[in-house]
Amino acid sequence: MVLSSSIIRTRLKEGSLGIDPFAEESLQPSSYDLRSAEDITITKGELTLVPTMEFVSLPEDLCATLWGRSSFGRKGVVLGAGYIDPGFRGNLTLCMANYGPEDIQVTKGMRVVQMLIHTVEGKVENTYNGNYQDSYGVVKSKI
Repeated sequence: MVLSSSIIRTRLKEGSLGIDPFAEESLQPSSYDLRSAEDITITKGELTLVPTMEFVSLPEDLCATLWGRSSFGRKGVVLGAGYIDPGFRGNLTLCMANYGPEDIQVTKGMRVVQMLIHTVEGKVENTYNGNYQDSYGVVKSKI
């Protein structure tokens, strides 16, 4: 199940979900648009790592998927790696590949991806505690 905007808002108020800083204009009917933390160019023909402005904290009963916004897709930008485990805390590093004909300018605060938040059924045995826990800014691959 995907959380609706009213459930996202309630969970934020209760403190059982963290999106900081929260922006009202980023809250969509059943998702939240994450924003770029900096001005950056998504160069044609290359993979660009884009840090999110938001620090996301997921409890053990929630996970999230990331989807590229259609405005970027229409310019040839696709998103790689789009899953967030229960228990994750940190800024997200977005892997954005530009297959379009031109460089794409992203400004600080621009909404770049949609985060759909899902409930997890059953008890989670181990919440996320991997290489990217409590990350800030761009974090390059640790493999």
